[in-house]
Amino acid sequence: MKSSKTSRSAASKVTLGMVAEVSGVSPSTVSRILNGTAVVSQEKKDAVDRAIAELGFVPNPIARVLAGGRSQSVGVVTQAIDSPYYGVALRGIEEVLDAAGFVPLFASGHWNAKEEQRCIDTLRSRRVDGLIVLTGRLSDDSLRKLAKDLPVVVTGRTLKAQGLYSLNFNDFEGARLATHHLLSQGHRKIAFITGDPVHPDAQERLRGYRAALEAAGVKYKPALVLPGLFHEDSGLMAVERLIDSREPFTAIFAANDQMAFGASLALHRRGLRVPDDVSIVGFDDLAGAAHSIPPLTTIHQAGLELGRCAAQALLDLLADRKPTAQLPEPRLIIRSSTGAL
Repeated sequence: MKSSKTSRSAASKVTLGMVAEVSGVSPSTVSRILNGTAVVSQEKKDAVDRAIAELGFVPNPIARVLAGGRSQSVGVVTQAIDSPYYGVALRGIEEVLDAAGFVPLFASGHWNAKEEQRCIDTLRSRRVDGLIVLTGRLSDDSLRKLAKDLPVVVTGRTLKAQGLYSLNFNDFEGARLATHHLLSQGHRKIAFITGDPVHPDAQERLRGYRAALEAAGVKYKPALVLPGLFHEDSGLMAVERLIDSREPFTAIFAANDQMAFGASLALHRRGLRVPDDVSIVGFDDLAGAAHSIPPLTTIHQAGLELGRCAAQALLDLLADRKPTAQLPEPRLIIRSSTGAL
């Protein structure tokens, strides 16, 4: 039995010319088939695939790029790889790209424009074929300029440019739905835990909260709006500050599920029950929302679908097709964390 080292060595000695000889086509045809630019019959493609499998040929991606082909890789700039929401989106990206023969290269921008630009520069040095930017802080002009050099898909904003496609979730409507649900149950003293104010989605969710209150004739009270940073601890601390302030409230709308989880823990520590004493609504519908105690009422924002749509849109751009991917409208998922006043 050959060792793995011997097997790798043998595979590395297999050349493109050997694949061409076994498959009965020219080396240039093999090269074009590998980099996706060949216009040949399916029969020839199948013959090349069989020869590659038989010989154990491993294409050299660097050589392919230098020869003018594609690297079959896509750069993905997320904001936090460990985010429950963005983590699911990355899985959706990987799923679609893998099925199309592309490999995603992930980098985190940490909601910092300079760091995002550094990530993009690094990914471009790897000769990626295109870029997916999940929301982020880069300016619209920077993204437009980037799209002049390679295809770009960006989420979390509405932006048009040649070579660029944007996907934006209706955060305003999601927040309006969440607040309206609490209003419909008789709540009028509804606290809102905001997300980081530099995030466009946080701004839109605050706007949706205020619009629902206004439509119901409920006065907006700044004392019921508490700063948060989209993570559990910030939700917990926001509710502790709210309780300590002695400002009356009967319900909480948190701008994401993670903060809602933290808010629920803060209420538990202060001897308040959900939903008997305080109703809670979140946003995102993370996997943990259905398994929290009690299960969390929330706005469904499909992270997996976001990733899939972003990846498909980029594949369309790479194939010179007009992307048509659209994110679904927000949906209210009613569970046990809300009740009538």
